[in-house]
Parts: sequence; C-alpha cells; structure tokens
Amino acid sequence: MFNQAKTQLHTIRDVLRFAVSRFNEAGLFFGHGSASAYDEAVYLILHTLHLPLDRLEPFLDARLTAEELEQVLGIIKRRTVEKIPAAYLTKEAWLGDFGFYVDERVIVPRSFIAELLRNRLVPWVEEPDDVKSALDLCTGSGCLAILLAHAFPNAMVDAVDISHEALCVARKNVADYNLEDRINIIQSDLFSGLSGRRYDLVISNPPYVSAASMAALPEEYRHEPDNALASGKDGLEATRAILHEAASHLTDEGMLVVEIGHNRDALEQAFPKTPFTWLETSAGDKFVFLLKRDQLPR
Repeated sequence: MFNQAKTQLHTIRDVLRFAVSRFNEAGLFFGHGSASAYDEAVYLILHTLHLPLDRLEPFLDARLTAEELEQVLGIIKRRTVEKIPAAYLTKEAWLGDFGFYVDERVIVPRSFIAELLRNRLVPWVEEPDDVKSALDLCTGSGCLAILLAHAFPNAMVDAVDISHEALCVARKNVADYNLEDRINIIQSDLFSGLSGRRYDLVISNPPYVSAASMAALPEEYRHEPDNALASGKDGLEATRAILHEAASHLTDEGMLVVEIGHNRDALEQAFPKTPFTWLETSAGDKFVFLLKRDQLPR
C-alpha cells in the first residue's frame, strides 16, 4: 500500500487523507499530544515538511516533490507499523507554548501541573515572587523544571531524576532555554541525594501506573521507559515515598504539589487522615493534590 502511495499521491491533501485512513485502520492510540488521527496526521505532515504547525489550509493543494513524498510517507509508515509516539518521531513535544526535545530516554511530556504553572499556582502561592527555591522531583526531560523557572523568576530550581539518561535530555532542554544558571540538574532516587536541601515549593509528576494498568497499556506506551511509568502494585509506591519524606525538604511555609493519575481514591484510602487539596485541571479535580508542610503525614 505504501509503495502504491508513492506513485498515486501528489498533494498534501492526498497524503493527509491517506495518513488518517492508515492511522484509523491500524487502531493507533493518541495519548501523547494529539487527540485524533486527523490531528496527529496534520502535525506529522507539517513538521516533516518544515511548515508552520498552525497553518494547514494554504498548503493543502501544494504538490510534493518525490523526495518530500518519500519523507512524509516514511514517517506515516513508522507511526502506523511501529506505533512509535509522534513525539519520538519528530524529537519534539509541547506543553502549552513551550517546546522540548524528547527521545526514548524520557517519557513524552504530559502533565496537568504544566497547566497549573501557567497561573503560577495562584491562589495557593500568594506571592510568586517570594518563591526562592523550588524542586522538580522526577524531572525526566526537565520540562516542568523549565516551566517552574519561568513561573517563579526569583527561584533557583533543582531538577532531579534517578535516570542518568533522562538527565542528559533535561540538560539539553535547560541549555536550549538558557537556564543553566538557574536550574541545577541532580541525579537522585527521589530525595535520597538531597540531604540538607529545603524548598519553598516541590512539584512532582512521579511514576504512578499500577501493575494491572502497566499490563494493559497501549503499544505506544511500550516505547517509553518503564521506570518512568510503573510504581508498584497499586501505582502509589513513589507517591508514598514522597509523602513520607517531603516534610524534611520543605521550608516552614513550603508546599508540595503531586500528580497521581487516576489514583485519587486509592491514595485517600491509604492516607485517610491527610487533608489533600485537589487542584482543578482541564480534566477535573482528581489528578493533582497540594499539601502544605504541616499537613504532611508524620
């Protein structure tokens, strides 16, 4: 079918229709930035052809050169057959207006915390300019650490991950944003390498996928590092450790913000006396909690 396409498709409109058909036929999963086969096809085609990602209409009837057609069909074939997330094919992912380099050493950035940082965590952080120290725990590609630095311009930020390979990606992204003087890259298993460090704000998007959910993940997620997804039998292994250790790494008025996927009910059952504040996101109030230092379990 792809060989036939090389001789029978001519315009971007032709290739777009072909891509959407192949993506739907293959039953691809769209959970890494795009919401549908159409959106993902548009993104991959425009990116491959070095066209503006927000300008499809003017180019729909443009004819492709033989070389361009081969490049576009190649990336469509890889997405269809190998089920590689689009971000790994383009080496690019976005959180709002912020773009990041990504590859298979890190999970594809996706976090409700990114939404919350756009408003600088107001009203929970009353004076954003007073945040002088912040931590992004389980930083992966460094995306949330970079958003932290932009949201709180007076803060020094530590970006921490257990994975040396992930931190190589984080360093590249930090350098791309010229934030080497404000973001410290630290290899550590959660708080283990942060002795003596205390922060006004700690955020974390840790691994939170349960064993049962890991076994049922779509094939696209199999391309991501397991240790950035899996968190024990119930998905709360990393979150439990964070809750037990965070108080000793927060300033007196410091606060902790953690994303936990679909684990709200399980977390509240595991910590029935902890007064979690659940923050409103575009998907509801079940995914990100906030705790002040004096509310953490002892």
